[in-house]
Amino acid sequence: MIKGVIFDFDGLILDTELPVFHAWQEIFAAHGQELSLAGWTDYIGRSPDSFDPCINLERLLGRPVDREAIRAEHQQHEANLIQLEGVLPGVVDLITQVRERNLHLGIASSSEHAWVVGHLARLGLKEAFETIRCSGDVEHTKPAADLYLAVLSEWGIAPQEAFALEDSPHGVSAAKAAGMICIAIPNEMTKNLSFDHADLVLASLAGTSLEELLRKIGADGVQP
Repeated sequence: MIKGVIFDFDGLILDTELPVFHAWQEIFAAHGQELSLAGWTDYIGRSPDSFDPCINLERLLGRPVDREAIRAEHQQHEANLIQLEGVLPGVVDLITQVRERNLHLGIASSSEHAWVVGHLARLGLKEAFETIRCSGDVEHTKPAADLYLAVLSEWGIAPQEAFALEDSPHGVSAAKAAGMICIAIPNEMTKNLSFDHADLVLASLAGTSLEELLRKIGADGVQP
């Protein structure tokens, strides 16, 4: 019996990943260097501390850079790009259906809490989520299970009583490590990666109902 649904944030609710990559790509290009998509995708779904583009740029250049100035430049460019992004297709409809069924609704994200909550507030979705767990709430971020287990613990339900929605292989690994069913919805950044470990892979949430998802993952309904 499904009692809750846990969303990832970056790349699943809001496409932050492509703007972040493009902002760094432009900075690398300004220094005569290339930042490849292939190298970047391995970072997706992990903690922001797991990869430092400035250190990578220094290695390519063979000299130090003004990290503070570069990070400030990136932050501004990234913010400008992300402000143009809206909620990804099908997300709001699914959130509405979950809330109408009075199911638990949460977020498990490897990003910082202020980042996630700030964007949710901008999108008018902050109050929709009962529980939000981010990098500062656990010892290990994705692909470890900690974030998902933290949300489940808050709700007092078992892993098999909820399912996860993810856009990255690392996120799927985290949900599976927690013992959950996981549905993958790859985005433009992750669509060419392997999702063999997901229980279900969808091209988009657009036009997909909660009932259809439950049927496809073989769940035996939701709590009354």
